[in-house]
Amino acid sequence: MTLTVENLVSIAMTNPINAQITARLPSLGLSQCMLTAGCLFQAVWNHQSQQPPDWGIKDYDVFYFDTDLSWEAENEVINSARRLFQDLDVNVEVKNQARIHLWYPQRFGSAYPQLQSTKDGVDRYLVAGTCIGLDAETGEVYAPNGLADIEQGILRINPKNAQPCLFDQKAKSYQARWPWLRILYPKGD
Repeated sequence: MTLTVENLVSIAMTNPINAQITARLPSLGLSQCMLTAGCLFQAVWNHQSQQPPDWGIKDYDVFYFDTDLSWEAENEVINSARRLFQDLDVNVEVKNQARIHLWYPQRFGSAYPQLQSTKDGVDRYLVAGTCIGLDAETGEVYAPNGLADIEQGILRINPKNAQPCLFDQKAKSYQARWPWLRILYPKGD
């Protein structure tokens, strides 16, 4: 089976947490709101590994974009989301992509560009194939690097955010949970 956008969404929604989050997210009224990353592609790996759809998922990432760069505005959204999802008993991480450049250098020790959209944030995941977002309003999937790497279990560095040490840590953490994944390092590394 070739992994299509339709297959990805169908498999991801077998995780009832993903289904609940996507059903509820529009009520927050967030601009460019997407459910992103692990909770989507890890459901595919779980499907391929015959694991439960939510197995190994550490958190559920929600990205949005608000030009109000204050911590107070983002914190208000985080608290609203916490109330909205409290019955799900999972960690839902909500982040305003317009603010990442303000705190990233202090937390991770390197500069981060000022993003112009939620898609810009999805574009910057460390592993190329994991750049996936599901629009909470439209149900459209954003996967700028396609779905082949996820389907084939290939982990390669994202050239839009080439940080070899962080990539290595992330890729090895995925491989520890799904041992069949293959890490492909760039030539010369």
